[in-house]
Amino acid sequence: MKTISTTLALLALIPAALAQTAAPVGRMHPDASAAMAKKDDGQFLKLHESFLARGQAGPIGVLFLGDSITNHWRIAPEIWNKYYGQFQAVNFGISGDTTQNVIWRIEHGELDGLHPRVVVLLIGTNNSGTNTAAEIFAADKKIVDLIRAKIPDTKVLLLAIFPRGPRAKDGSGPNYAQRMAVLEPVNRQLATLDDGTNVRYLDLGPKFRGPDGKIPDALMADQVHPTVAGYQVWADAMQPLLVEMMR
Repeated sequence: MKTISTTLALLALIPAALAQTAAPVGRMHPDASAAMAKKDDGQFLKLHESFLARGQAGPIGVLFLGDSITNHWRIAPEIWNKYYGQFQAVNFGISGDTTQNVIWRIEHGELDGLHPRVVVLLIGTNNSGTNTAAEIFAADKKIVDLIRAKIPDTKVLLLAIFPRGPRAKDGSGPNYAQRMAVLEPVNRQLATLDDGTNVRYLDLGPKFRGPDGKIPDALMADQVHPTVAGYQVWADAMQPLLVEMMR
């Protein structure tokens, strides 16, 4: 009887364990916290080298660090210059980046010798098809810790991972709800990193949703990346906290 009771108790733990460790169905299960360079046509390394050069070129007041959502600020130069030109801002966003890629970039010198007042960090959406919420949070926390260790006088403005909607042109169309089921608990955990001083958390997600809860095409035409109007929403919503952190 004791053996049966013990077996039943162990079986009862399996669903909870799977919820914490299982990767999304049909996907590989990479380590979200492991440093990894991207294997592409060489663009990743070219951009990395350009970021190293920019770091040596002159002072930086605000550093935006992330994936394509950050990189695509380049479609809205007038908004960028209006809000961030005064802060000597730079854009270290690379399309397709995962947490692993950002960790690799930091460990290979992108923050070395820099002294920005604030790093604006947004990363993790590209992990949502392969990693669990706990894994993505652990990786984002590692990135925050790396920033604080490398440049301790710099504050981190940690953005909640932006919402996703159905996309017709790629694989995230049918499984966007699954991805959001991963990202929502990540954001709840990211909020716990806000210490009120050196790390501040800001969730802009509600700003990108309409009254029906959906993402308007006017703000994210592909349901992942902001349009110019979406970047205006981002800039307006983030500006008060950014100005406060720059003081």
